[in-house]
Amino acid sequence: MNYNVKFSQSYLFFLFILTFLSCKQGTKPNVSAIQLDVKIDRFDRDLYLGKNKDINQTNDLLQKKYGAFYDDYIHRMVGNETYSPNEILSTLFKDQAYSDLNKEVDSVFSNMAPIEKDLTQTFKYIKYYYPKARVPRFISFISGFAVQTPIGDDYMGIGLDMFLGKDSKFYRAIVESVPLYLSKRFTPQYVVPRLTETYAREELFAEHDEDRTLLAKMIHNGKILYFMDQVLAENVPDSVKIGYTTKQLEWCKTFESDIWGYYLQNELLFETDYQKIQVFLSEGPFTPGLGERNESAPKLGIWTGWQIVRKYMKENPSVTLQQLMVEKDPQKILQASKYKPK
Repeated sequence: MNYNVKFSQSYLFFLFILTFLSCKQGTKPNVSAIQLDVKIDRFDRDLYLGKNKDINQTNDLLQKKYGAFYDDYIHRMVGNETYSPNEILSTLFKDQAYSDLNKEVDSVFSNMAPIEKDLTQTFKYIKYYYPKARVPRFISFISGFAVQTPIGDDYMGIGLDMFLGKDSKFYRAIVESVPLYLSKRFTPQYVVPRLTETYAREELFAEHDEDRTLLAKMIHNGKILYFMDQVLAENVPDSVKIGYTTKQLEWCKTFESDIWGYYLQNELLFETDYQKIQVFLSEGPFTPGLGERNESAPKLGIWTGWQIVRKYMKENPSVTLQQLMVEKDPQKILQASKYKPK
């Protein structure tokens, strides 16, 4: 089966390179009987090893080993169809920035075993709930901050240069392209949660075109985060799942009833004008119009949807995860959740 490669972040960096504590949801199921051992192929290292070798040989070896991923890497992540693979590789290898970035990545991610272990456990949970779910091939790479977790033809990529740690010197250098509210999440602890979110959104639970109301989008995103609750380790903080600072998460909890009241007062739940509702769904440093001194959290609609879904599952213990994820009526979930924060 072929899948169109999809990229969640795009920033310009190299020449010829085209331009982010857990609320426990109950005891996790026993998945020890599920046979799975996730490994991450280090394309980043294989590519760098070809730096001082014959470029034709390097191209052939990478093409043979990485196939569709290599094609996407060359023509969609660090280059385009205008240039040949050899031209792109040659330019990349001559760029000192590439060498510097590769060195930094290799120092932060010298050992992928902890990430492989966490991915294995997460995908065991996914396979428990969805036995037919396809476990992709995981491939690590660097692209000069072009993409973070691309998903393509039987692979999921891990853009290691977008998980170096919030204090990386590289993020300070590209702050005009990558604002701090995004790069603060570019840390190793985000690798598995971001891969899990991308997999859930792109492989398992695509959003329906007809879901245009704010409520529908809140519930859809809330279900994605609830799914993450079930398949990520218990020690993954809520702040990491949604991409908040601890302070932003506490703000949401403190003002939960006020946030809900704002939606109701402004009749936003059934609004379909995307210009009006996108402010509650999009990334940003805060949500304009809510909170004092820009202290509010961003994408409040997504956070509220998460709380509604959690409340729905608490109020309806007979509903399975699979039943939740296929439920198409957001109003039914809202009403049955009895969500009325105080």
